[in-house]
Formats: sequence, structure tokens, C-alpha cells
Amino acid sequence: RWSTHIYEHLGYPHGYPQGYPEPEQEQYSAPELPPDTPRIQLRLAGDKRKHNEGRVEVFYDGEWGTVCDDDFSIHSAQVVCRELGYLEAVSWFPSSKYGKGEGRIWFDNVQCTGKEKTLALCTSNGIGVSDCKHTEDVGVVCSDKRIPGFKFINTMSLNIQVEDVRIRAILSSYRKRIPVTEGYVEVKDGGKWKQICDVEWTKHNSRVICGMFGFPTERKYNARVYKMFARRRKPSYWDYSVNCTGNEAHVSSCKLGHAVAAKANTTCGGGTPVVVSCVPGRAFSPTPMTGFRKAFRQEQTLVRLRGGAIVGEGRVEVLKNGEWGTICDDNWSLLSATVVCRELGFGSAKEALSGGRLGQGMGPVHMNEIECSGFEKSITECFFNKESLGCSHEEDAAVRCNVPAMGFQERLRLSGGRNPNEGRVEVLVERNGSQAWGTVCSDGWGTIEAMVVCRQLDLGFASNAFQETWYWPGEVSADPVVMSGVRCSGTEMSLSQCLHHGPHLTCPKGGGRNAAGVSCSETAPDLVLNPQIVEQTTYMEDRPMFMLQCAYEENCLSTTSSETPASSHRRLLRFSSQIHNNGQSDFRPKAERHSWVWHDCHSHYHSMEVFTHYDLLSLNGTKVAEGHKASFCLEDTECEEGIEKRYECANFGEQGITVGCWDTYRHDIDCQWIDITDIKPGDYIFQVVINPNYEVPESDYSNNFMKCRCRYDGHRIWMYSCHNGEAMVHQALVERLFYIRHSVLLHCSTTLLELKDHFTHK
Repeated sequence: RWSTHIYEHLGYPHGYPQGYPEPEQEQYSAPELPPDTPRIQLRLAGDKRKHNEGRVEVFYDGEWGTVCDDDFSIHSAQVVCRELGYLEAVSWFPSSKYGKGEGRIWFDNVQCTGKEKTLALCTSNGIGVSDCKHTEDVGVVCSDKRIPGFKFINTMSLNIQVEDVRIRAILSSYRKRIPVTEGYVEVKDGGKWKQICDVEWTKHNSRVICGMFGFPTERKYNARVYKMFARRRKPSYWDYSVNCTGNEAHVSSCKLGHAVAAKANTTCGGGTPVVVSCVPGRAFSPTPMTGFRKAFRQEQTLVRLRGGAIVGEGRVEVLKNGEWGTICDDNWSLLSATVVCRELGFGSAKEALSGGRLGQGMGPVHMNEIECSGFEKSITECFFNKESLGCSHEEDAAVRCNVPAMGFQERLRLSGGRNPNEGRVEVLVERNGSQAWGTVCSDGWGTIEAMVVCRQLDLGFASNAFQETWYWPGEVSADPVVMSGVRCSGTEMSLSQCLHHGPHLTCPKGGGRNAAGVSCSETAPDLVLNPQIVEQTTYMEDRPMFMLQCAYEENCLSTTSSETPASSHRRLLRFSSQIHNNGQSDFRPKAERHSWVWHDCHSHYHSMEVFTHYDLLSLNGTKVAEGHKASFCLEDTECEEGIEKRYECANFGEQGITVGCWDTYRHDIDCQWIDITDIKPGDYIFQVVINPNYEVPESDYSNNFMKCRCRYDGHRIWMYSCHNGEAMVHQALVERLFYIRHSVLLHCSTTLLELKDHFTHK
């Protein structure tokens, strides 16, 4: 529903809440006030991260002003929040927490009981009587939830003036396009959809509307066509006009006035209904065959989002001096977050998140105390404090952006699960000229594919991928397999965008009880290797074979070790690895406790057969030596201050890595090495990959690998320039992409041969 956009902004994440009356059915009106009560209007402004917080501002006598923090209390905050339509106040802040306001300070020494219907009824020095400065401006945080059916009779704020906003495609060429990028801007008021008169409309208004619906910017359109259309059909105009500056994250922050041109809801002073035409980001732009001529394109890739569950959200990272780093959340606001969102091809920001809410990054903190005007093309153009002293990754900033409504959720569902977050995966497809639900073949079904399903359904991250779903009986009519050979790279927005078989399906096991299934979770772990520890602890050791029997049994030595006499030795490249969990949930092994394997050599249970790969590569990327791929025991070696250890290998204890803790594998334990006995002196690349088979779902796989430059002269070895992430290519991902590309080429080649045979026969 289009209404989801505005309801999300109003504090209803899944549309209008069930059980509450729709506004047109039951409306909360402003209460009757004593005749001598000053008529005021309130808003929350300033450097805020969400719509329900900010500096308290009062509109009186034609001018916006602020409220002083003297004598202010949670009871006064309660009155403010209720007057703005929120259920209650959560907290309040003195000393211009949300920045200093401008203009008059309308109220000072405010004292409320909490039951007043408006701030103007609370005790104060009198309206406009104050000895405060704007450094004392008060701010409040209100609850996310709205008063059901709340609606002002006379207000300056659009989000409580109308019930919904939409872009309605008018021209036939746009009606079937997804997403809808051009059409009338319509508001729903009193249960009826109305157009807005364009006499006082500006391009800044269009920019804000496009941002709300997930588009980074607006563009020109063919006005002549719409004028002809307006002559044929009599519009119904809204009584108000909108005045935006263009940098608002949502139209609810724009000013509202009476539309002087719109008369009797039928005329527009020579104008026509407002039309917007929005430019979609590259990820949402249809193919050229659908008629789009232009899509928004990033000029440079200097910003990225990491750790988010869905498209358009994540921790903000910027590229500086060839190294990715994070942004400190000091002064992080919806305005700055919107610059990031538009830069990446999304719309305006829905939320500016702080405190490492979407996971903690690694490396430097590049930017702090960012201040944007809202019109910058990149966050790197905004003013910021280059000194990030005192900022840690616990303060990493993140965003949630508005993205276009693509309708992906309507073509996929989970069936038979115990809750809405799990079940058999069922896909809606065209079959025999009609729409029908069917299952997905589970051959090759894995974590990456499950991640795409959970993202498409807006259910967060995958927690498990299932190749059998007999315990989740779905509808019998949906048992037949309608999709097979599914292979995803992990970046797709929907399962249909993954590689899969064409009209000729291949699924020996069939659907039904053997169909693919998933379970989803709002959070996920995120493992990151500390590159400095590797660089600082590397050394070389010549170790006798008679001391390597356990390692030999676990295949931790190269294949030539079987020919090495017990009296001889093997040359080992040793190092420590410190693996942090920077995610939002604990990292737990996939295998159930009963299936863990006891290892006599190490005297503990191993819960994962493959946890890391250690490889030595030539400079052209060829593997010349590899470390062990044996199983590991996962535990909390150390934790950040205030976090308790939860996992320990001893005594058959629970295994895992707690959020905020790390597991250290010291350089002096078995198999913590690469056997370089057969390696010639030279320059190499050392690579470590964590969770290489994607056995356990994580919020971000791109930081699971690390590379270092390595120099070996036959007697000594040096490790330098160690770093995580995007500068390297993960071999497992390369193999997956190669498989996908090879399959596409094979499919194309087969199709071409079939066509050739067909026309040759003709």
C-alpha cells in the first residue's frame, strides 16, 4: 500500500495498526479551549534522527520560536507530545540538545501537570516573556506510537492534516510500470483523494515527494499532455498548498498554507493538478525496453552501506585514502542521512541511526560532527570535524532510506511455519495463463539464497536454510516445483533476480516435503578478523615431524609431508588470529551439540568442520600453499568492557562468539599456520577467510576475508599491509559468480543452437 510510506513516518511500521479505527472513521480533534487561550502550533525541529524527537518550537503571532528549559519537566514534555499526537513522552533534554533555534523564545519557566490540553495552558512567565538564550532551548523525545485517529483541525504540519499521500500514474505508458515514477500527487483527506493545485508548487516540493517514495531526485515532464488530460476530467482540489525548502526528509516537515488559487475544490486559478516525475536509482531502474531513458547514476563510489538486512539500510562507510572507514554519530541527523541516501540512489532517509545500531565497523573513523545543507551530492561535501578524538566504533552512524515500492513481497511467501518468520518458500508465477503458487527446488539451496528470501520479505537476515520441509506442510496446491537451479550472489533484491532454470525445470527430489525453506531473524552476527594481530604475530618455525602427529592426522600439513621422515622437519608460517563478533547477535555453530566431534589431540569438541581458510597466493592470485581446513572450537577469549563471556570449550561447554567478544587462536597452537616447506623465496599474498562456506549466516560477508603482503627470503619472513574487505576477492564468491556466469553462457549457447537448428530446418 502507498499508505505504508506515510504510516511508517507516523510510527506505524506495517501500515495503519490493526484494531485502531482509520482516521476517516473516528477522528481525534483538537479539544475545546478557553476563549482567552493563546492559539499556538507546535513542531519538533533541529538536528534530529527521527520524526518523534527534536527541539520544541512554537508558532505564534506569525512567527516560529522556541521554549526555554527553565523549570521544564517530563510533565511538560508529556503535554507537548500529546499535543503533537503522540501517546506519551519518553524523555526531554535541556541545553539545546537538538541545536539552537532562532527567533523569539515564546515560553520560559514552563510548569505543567501533564494533563493540560495544550502547552499554552501550562503555567509560565507569559507568552513571549523570557530572559533565556537559545543555548537553553528544550527538546523532547516522544513515543513512536500515535494517538489512534489523531487529527488536528488547524495545523501547519502535513503529517497530521492528511491520511495518505500517493503518486498516481495517469498516462497509460506509466500505469503498468514498477515502480511508479510519474503522475499526480494526491492526498487523502476526509476519506477522498484530492489533487493539489500547481500554481504555488515548486521543484523543491517535487524533490521532497520523490524522496519520500524512494527516488533520489526529480526531473521535467511533458506538461502539455497533462494539461490536455486535466481539461477532459474535472479535478477535485485540496484546500491547502505545500511549501518545502527541498532538504526535508519527508513532506510532513514542510510548511502548509491555504491554497489561495484553489476555489470551491474545482478550480485552480489557471493551473492544473500537481505532477511529479522522479528519477529512479540504478538498482530500481527498469531495462531500456520498458521505455526509461534516464536513471540516476552515482558519479563515484565513495560511500557504501554495510550490515543492513534490507536494501537501503546499513552502517555508513566512506572511502578515504584508499581505506574504508565509518562515520561518528556526533550530530548525526536526518538531514545528513538523507544526503547519504540520495547519493546512493535511494530516496530521503527514514531514520538516522546512532550507537552502532547496525553493527560496528573496523578501521578508522573518517568523519565526525557532520553538518549538511541537504543539497550536497555526496556526504563527503558536507562540513565535518576531521578530528575524531573520542569516537569509537560503538558510535558508528547508520541509515534507513526510503526505497521504491517494487512489489517484491507480493510474489513470495513462507508457508507452514510456526511463526511468520519461517516456512517453506513459495513463489507466485505465471502458469497456464494464470497466477499460481509453487515451491522452490532445494538442490543447492543454501544460506545465500535464504538471505535473499528474507530480504525480499523484509524479515531481516536468514538464520537457517533448509533442504527439507516435511515438517512445514504448506498448501497441497502449491506443492509443484516452479523454480529450480537457484543460485544467488547475495546482492539480489528478489529471488527472481537470481540465476535459475528457464521453462525446463530440473529437480530430481521434487517439491512438497523436499522443497526449500528458510527461517529469518531480525539480527545476525558479523565476524571480522583483526589484521593488526596477524601482522604483529607472524614468524617462521622449523618443527620436527615427530611433534606434528596430531596436525598430520588433521591434514594441517601439505601433501608432501607424508614423505617426510620423522627425524626431519616442516617449515611453518605461524601467526595469531583474533576474530571479533561485531554484529547484533551471537555467532553459533550450525551443527547441533550432539553432532560435535571430539578430538583427542586437543582434548575438546570441535563444532565446525570448516571455520577458516589460510592460503598463500602468488602475486597473480594462484594458490601455492594452504593452511588447515580442520574443525575449530568456538569460545569467548576476551570481551569488551561490561560484556560477560558466554561460551567456553572446556567441559563440553556451549560454543560460540558473543556480540562484543572475540575468539583468539594463538600462534603456538596446532594448525595455526601454513606449511611453507616447499615454497621458494619471493613475494606472496597471505589470505585468511572466515566462515568460507557461508555455513553460518552473517549480516556482512564482505569483511570476512583479509589479505597481507608477504615477503620470504628463505631464512626470514615479513608480513605487512594487512587489511580487511573489498580490496580483495573472496575465492568462494569468485567460484560462485563464475558458476553463475558459466551457466548463463551455457544457457545462451544452448538457446542459440536451438534457434539455429530451427531456422535450418525451416
